[in-house]
Amino acid sequence: MVTCGLNIIQQAKSVNDMSSVKLTIRLPFNGDTALGPGKVDLLEAIDQTGSISAAAKSMHMSYKRAWDLVNVMNTSFKQPLVTTATGGKHGGGAQVSDFGCEVIRTYRTMEQQALTAIEATVTQLTRELNQE
Repeated sequence: MVTCGLNIIQQAKSVNDMSSVKLTIRLPFNGDTALGPGKVDLLEAIDQTGSISAAAKSMHMSYKRAWDLVNVMNTSFKQPLVTTATGGKHGGGAQVSDFGCEVIRTYRTMEQQALTAIEATVTQLTRELNQE
């Protein structure tokens, strides 16, 4: 059910030499966080599963929590990041919109750019750690 084609992004993320460095980027909006690492992870899980419920389970999160996060993202941006279909005889479902896919790609690119920007400084600082 992967529609965003994000497998390449996930692979690039895991091949980073600075994988132990943690850098968190959050996009604040109206007193909340419109986008951050957990929300992007949730979008990727929705993209993979086609369901908010299944995505929540895969992340060990309640459905209500996942739905609340999706609602914050959808209301923060000019276009929805996730669209839903009402359940029923054939079940419901959720899909990351084309705009949502672009937001994921942009966020992951931003993470890589930030890590690249600090790489030399992190290397320099790491040399000063006590290696005993």
